[in-house]
Amino acid sequence: MYASDYQGFMQVDPPLNKGDQLAQPAEPQLRPLQRKNRLYEEMLRKADPSQVAGLSRFFKTGPGQYGEGDKFLGIKVPVTRQVVKACWREVGLPELEECIRSEYHEVRLAALLTLVQLFSHAKRCPVKPGMAAEGQSLSVAEPGMTANGPCQARAGISQQDCIDFYLSHTAFINNWDLVDLSCYPLLGEWLLDKDRALLYDLARNGKTLWEQRIGIVSTMTFVRHGQTDDTFAIADILLHHPHDLIHKAVGWLLREAGKRDEAALKAWLAEPPGSVRHRKRKAPSGASGDRAGRALRNSEVGAAGLGAGPRYKTMPRTMLRYAIERFPEAERRRFLSGVYPVSVR
Repeated sequence: MYASDYQGFMQVDPPLNKGDQLAQPAEPQLRPLQRKNRLYEEMLRKADPSQVAGLSRFFKTGPGQYGEGDKFLGIKVPVTRQVVKACWREVGLPELEECIRSEYHEVRLAALLTLVQLFSHAKRCPVKPGMAAEGQSLSVAEPGMTANGPCQARAGISQQDCIDFYLSHTAFINNWDLVDLSCYPLLGEWLLDKDRALLYDLARNGKTLWEQRIGIVSTMTFVRHGQTDDTFAIADILLHHPHDLIHKAVGWLLREAGKRDEAALKAWLAEPPGSVRHRKRKAPSGASGDRAGRALRNSEVGAAGLGAGPRYKTMPRTMLRYAIERFPEAERRRFLSGVYPVSVR
């Protein structure tokens, strides 16, 4: 499932899976905030109890499900984006701290979307030294900070601050939409010209499936810049992950990589795990051009897979279906029936 699926999900509520048990959620009890926080306050005002049951079902909050215990206000993503657009200039890290720790799913999402705004504007608006003291709730930066016109970044908040905040709060980024709508606009953009070891570590050693999902989905930014090596390498690390939500994420990113280089995707699918295709591209500044190959050769999955059959025969079926979704029907059938040629080049 893709992040875009979330925006229109309330048009038709999906049915419960067989065996799912979900009690009718109670109407949210809104508690007063400990400090003035416009972002949080505006989100509470947008609460719609009539939507809570559908959201709770959609995000699998029943006992034993991946979103067990999560609470909702009943706010759709477009509404959350409107609130963020209106409020982000008035939000500092202390306010984000309160929001990201909220019991309400939509408030945590609002915090992450605000962080993306702060990060993207910090990139265009370098901070003047001494504009604010550490830990303060900061005001909007003065116009004219850049040569390109008025600047609307939060004074004193740098891109590094945004990344540090994100990585120190992954425990609260605990559902697929929270991951997919935040990781690549933050980590992906940040790592475009840097070493990408962090994503390999998240994929291999993440404490939760959400951290592992961050590892693969963050490569979306690289793919959009024509860089697919890291996506293929991290996909190998997660190739036989047990959870369906990782299968979908990996398949989604493989499909996106295939849009840029279909031949490379077909080759990857037809080769055994551990195979590395070195592609000619300029390595980004500060990054290792051979990181994808070295990481894969050193990974447990890559080492175990050398000499095995082609990936498409052993990878989870859902992952394969997502990856080949845009292939011609005849080729899709050959992959799914296990008769695609081993050599495609």
